[in-house]
Amino acid sequence: MRLGVLPLARPTFDMGAAQAKLRAMIEKLGGCGVEILGSCELLLDDESAANERNKITASNPDIWVVLQTSFTDATVVTETAQCSDLPMMIWAVREPRSGGRLLLNSLCGLNLAAHALGLRGRKFSWIYSDPEFVDTDHLSALLSGVAENTTEVSSTPATENVAGRKLADSLRGVCIGQFGCHPPGFDTCTYDSETLGRIFGIEIKLLTLDDLFDVAKKLGPAQAGDAGGITLHGLEDVEQGALDLSLRLAPALRQLAHGCGLDAIAVRCWPECFTEYGGAVCGPVSMLAEEMLPCACESDVYGAISLLTAQRAVAAPVFLADLVDADQQDDTVVVWHCGQAPLSMCDHTYEPLAAVHSNRRLPLLCQFPLKPGRVTLSRISKAHGVHRIVVAAAEMLRRPLAFAGTAGVLRFDRPVQVVLADIIDGGLEHHFVIAYGDIRPQLRGFAAALGLEVMEL
Repeated sequence: MRLGVLPLARPTFDMGAAQAKLRAMIEKLGGCGVEILGSCELLLDDESAANERNKITASNPDIWVVLQTSFTDATVVTETAQCSDLPMMIWAVREPRSGGRLLLNSLCGLNLAAHALGLRGRKFSWIYSDPEFVDTDHLSALLSGVAENTTEVSSTPATENVAGRKLADSLRGVCIGQFGCHPPGFDTCTYDSETLGRIFGIEIKLLTLDDLFDVAKKLGPAQAGDAGGITLHGLEDVEQGALDLSLRLAPALRQLAHGCGLDAIAVRCWPECFTEYGGAVCGPVSMLAEEMLPCACESDVYGAISLLTAQRAVAAPVFLADLVDADQQDDTVVVWHCGQAPLSMCDHTYEPLAAVHSNRRLPLLCQFPLKPGRVTLSRISKAHGVHRIVVAAAEMLRRPLAFAGTAGVLRFDRPVQVVLADIIDGGLEHHFVIAYGDIRPQLRGFAAALGLEVMEL
């Protein structure tokens, strides 16, 4: 068997760690008695990946093997699927919960790829494991196509209730402000405004990042200091000019939301907030969440609607997070984002810290572990091109901070390997809303009122 190997990475992550994972993955693949095609060098951008794919294609591979050594968007995977009907396998890896920087975020890359392929009706095989724990026989079976580990999305009819109907009615006529378009390769964040209007009765108002940056830069220092009563240890230790720019984004978003009649916001956070403006929007997102103005990063409009829905169901601040690590031995996962969870979710045994973005090194981010308690994960999903309400029940555990930023370790009510398979095989999006309490009954009723099915993880 001839493997067309595409090792993907991005230089904003830890390339030393990615290179070490790559070597171990190649060694494990070599133990399967296969021929490996390609340079086996990290492909750090779309052009390099396209050139490598063209060279490998000339050697007639039998299967594409995408090695997700760090986070990447889904561009390379979708282009590979579009230009070739060969089978595909994607391999993502774990990383230690060290409390420091999220070095690779490989699982999130697999998550994005799974959603993009699901929208295109393209099946694939996948592995989420460090190489040393991968069984060679299982790996060989996946490569040969004997083991098929992709399944159809399973949904159940929703249950009518008064609370759900009221929740659905409350969304009719709301307005979501979208600041900038979603990043390339983020099919998870795409949307159709007519569909959103038809299903949810929601209006999307398009604004630019320049609209936001211009308002923020015109604010004086006193206004910029209006940070919603935020209290973080170590504010004096971060770069003060960038801190001022970051803090200005909170009143700027607040002002624009008021002036434009916005109920929730989807904002493109990277790279422009760092490269063009000079300060992170993560801390301001945390502040506005406490004020019950939900903001979704990466210009995720469905994420913003999901935030607003969960916030109204629970009547408390909520948090939009990535799933970045799953440990089958411990039966837990880590939900994380750069540093934007509302401060009311901080574990009371921990003093929240002012931090900088782990990849871009600019403030302001909030850093703390999430408090223990019963939580609901939810998402308004368009996976596989079908609208559903996704819900899951879990227990947030009191654990040390897994990765820098805002993160929590939780245990689903079902085994983690089952939930992870549902997420990847179901082609779900990479953002889930975290709300404290059990709001599944309201969300089931919400789905019923809209004529949607429910996918329970």
